[in-house]
Amino acid sequence: MAKALTVQSVEKLKPDSSRRLEIPDGLLPGLYLVIQPSGVRSWAVRYRAAGKPRKLTLGPYPAVGLGTARERAREALQAVASGRDPSQQKQAARCEADPISPDRDLVSILIASFLERYVRPRLKPRSAEEVERLFKLHVLPIWGERRVQDITRRDVVELLDRITDRGTPVAANRTFAAIRKLFNWAVERSIIHGQSPCAGVRLPSAERSRDRVLSDEELRLVWLAASRIGWPFGSMVQLLILTGQRRDEVAAMRWSEISDAGRLWTIPGARTKNGQPHQVPLSNAARDILSTLPRLAGSDLVFTTTGATPVSGYSKAKERLDRLIAELAIGQASSQDAKTLVVRS
Repeated sequence: MAKALTVQSVEKLKPDSSRRLEIPDGLLPGLYLVIQPSGVRSWAVRYRAAGKPRKLTLGPYPAVGLGTARERAREALQAVASGRDPSQQKQAARCEADPISPDRDLVSILIASFLERYVRPRLKPRSAEEVERLFKLHVLPIWGERRVQDITRRDVVELLDRITDRGTPVAANRTFAAIRKLFNWAVERSIIHGQSPCAGVRLPSAERSRDRVLSDEELRLVWLAASRIGWPFGSMVQLLILTGQRRDEVAAMRWSEISDAGRLWTIPGARTKNGQPHQVPLSNAARDILSTLPRLAGSDLVFTTTGATPVSGYSKAKERLDRLIAELAIGQASSQDAKTLVVRS
């Protein structure tokens, strides 16, 4: 059970450089002291209205002391008990006093607008979800309550250093790409006047490519192992080698996508990384493999065991392929090399 906050205990609380803290007040459930990684503190009350969780900021600490925060929290909770939403009331009062609310300049508001207007309409759902995850994990806890115009190049560098220092340099790079696009978008829309705070900032960490081109001997071993596995996974691996396409693209291949007497495979934009249709010439070897594959009645899928969905269970298929490669090559081809073919997506 949370302890009642006191003036002394509040003074002694320290920030966590890696995340935002919310310290509950045991005397008044719903009241929290919010401590940002930067050390900035504020009061907030959490409640539910219309079945949804809400949060109302009560003011900054120490400008708003513990006693005042409790009074404001009680007033807010009494409003909730009477069927009103104090957060909506506060917003309405702001709009009435100033039609152009200063809240629109908060980083949290900018990110919400950026996700809604730019990210989700342009990116595939999985990519959009990843961008949103990066913002929630690395950006909002640090900058969420700050004004967009107050973010400086130094803030950007410190944010990226903090992520890198956690031992996640790749996450720092991905976050940098996301905030760079965010601020460029803000400049384009005149939310920021002048340069983006990301201008002149370099990529936080150098990334080493994990891709490696297999030697002819290694390809031969993978091919032989795939031949032993047979349909569907063995044949799929052989088409991966012959076409150079991604695993999920080949796995979802359809007979109706093959044209020109079997010489051309057109991958629709819904399945390509860039969202554009992609034409893949099929060699004689690829056509020979396709000609040997069984066709399930009523199904357009090339690699399917159910007729309704593409094959799955790649992990088990990879393990089997690894074992066969090891048997054939006595360890000449590594498991990771097989992975570059089977797990590429």
